[in-house]
Amino acid sequence: MTTTTPRAGRRWRIGALLGVGILVNYFDRISLSVAAPQLQQEFHLSSGDIGLLFSAFFWTYALLQIPTGMILDRFGVTRVGRWGAFLWGIASTLTAFAGGFGGIFAARALLGVAEAPGFPASSKATGYWFPRRERAMATAIFDAAAKFSNVIGVPLVALAVVHLGWRWGFAVTACLSIAYFFAFWLLYRDPSQDPKLTEEERRYILDGGATPEGQSQGGSLRMLGYLLRQRKVWGLSLGFAAYGYVFYLFLTWLPGYLVQAMHMSILKSAGFAAIPWIFATLSDLIVGGWLIDHLIARGHDETRVRKAVLLGGMLMGLAVFGATTTQDPYVAIVWITIALSGLAAAAPVGWSLPSLIAPQGGTGTVGGIMNFANNMMGAVAPIVTGYIVGSTHSFTNAFLVAGIMLLIGVAAFVFLLGRIEAIPSPDFANSETAQRAA
Repeated sequence: MTTTTPRAGRRWRIGALLGVGILVNYFDRISLSVAAPQLQQEFHLSSGDIGLLFSAFFWTYALLQIPTGMILDRFGVTRVGRWGAFLWGIASTLTAFAGGFGGIFAARALLGVAEAPGFPASSKATGYWFPRRERAMATAIFDAAAKFSNVIGVPLVALAVVHLGWRWGFAVTACLSIAYFFAFWLLYRDPSQDPKLTEEERRYILDGGATPEGQSQGGSLRMLGYLLRQRKVWGLSLGFAAYGYVFYLFLTWLPGYLVQAMHMSILKSAGFAAIPWIFATLSDLIVGGWLIDHLIARGHDETRVRKAVLLGGMLMGLAVFGATTTQDPYVAIVWITIALSGLAAAAPVGWSLPSLIAPQGGTGTVGGIMNFANNMMGAVAPIVTGYIVGSTHSFTNAFLVAGIMLLIGVAAFVFLLGRIEAIPSPDFANSETAQRAA
C-alpha cells in the first residue's frame, strides 16, 4: 500500500477546478441580493416580494436535488457536470434580460434547475479523487468557495449595479458562468478516464480509501428507498437543513439587513457584508479542512474529530442570537461573523459525509437527499425572513427563528447520525453482484 504522498498533484488541480465552479455558482446566487434594493425601487416591490424572488432559485434547486443525485449515480460527474455548467450560463444570461417580477422569478427558477448538480457533483467527484485522509481539505476547498464568493462577488456585483445598473450585475455573472462551462468541459475527467493522472497518484488515491467509481447497484429508485429508511441519512439531512436555514438567511438577506436596519448605502453594505464571509472562508479551510485532516492523520478517532467540529460549529452559529440585542452595526457584524465562522467550519464535515457513509454507488443519492433538505430551507428562509421583516419592520424575530433551527439541527446530529461509517450495502445490491459473478 502506498504510504507516501506522490509528488504529482493532479487531484488538487481537480479540487481547485471544483472550487472555481462553486465560486462562480454562488456569484450567480448572490447577485440578486445585491441588486434587490434597485429592483425593489424600480418595480415597486415589497419585502415579501423580494423574499419570494430570493426563494425562486431554491424551489427548483431543492426539488431537483434527489433526482439529480440519482442521475449522478447513473450517468456520472463528467456528463452531468458539463450539462449543468452549460445550462446555468444560459439561465444567468436570461436574468439580465428579465422585464419585471415574473421574468426575474422565472429566470431564477431556471437557474435553480441548472445549478442543481453543483454541490452533489463536487461531493461525488471529491470522493473519487481524494483519499479519506485528505477528504476534509478537499471538501473545504469547494465549500469555502461558497463563502468566499461573498468576499469578492458582493463588491464586484455591487460596483456593476451602482455604476451600470442591476442588469449589468447579472451580465457579469453570466459571462463568468459561460467561461466556467468551457473550463470544465476541457479539464474534468473521473480518475479512471484522466490521461494526466499518473499511476503513482492513482494508486495513492485508491489505497487511501477513495470512493469506488461505478453506477448504483440495484437501480436508483431502489437505492433511494433503501437510503430513506436509514437513520444516519435522516440525521445528516435534518442537521444540514438547520445549517442551511441560517446560511441562506445571511446569503440572501445580509446586504438588505445592513441597508434597511443599519441604514447603509449599497456599496457600504457590500463592504460590511464581506467581513463575516472572509472569516467564514478562513474557518472553512483551516478548521473544517486542514485541522480535521491533521488530527485524523495523527491517529485521533475519525468520528470524534468530525463530530466535534460539526457540533462545535453549529453551536457557534447560535451567536446569531447576539445580533438581536444591538442596533450598532459594528457589534452586529461581530456576532454574525462568529455565527458564520462556526457554521463554515461545520459545513465541510457535512459535505464530506455522503462519500463516507453512503453504500457503494449511493454517494450522489445521499448527497441529493441531504442537499434537498438543506436547500428547502434556502427556499423557506428568505420567505419567512421577508414576511417577518415586512410585518415587524425588524430582523430580531428572524434571527431568533434562525437560532431555534440550529438547536434542532444539533439534536439531529447528536441523536440520529451516530458514528461516521458506511451504511451497509442493501441486500438487493449484494444479491445482484453475486449473480453477475456467478
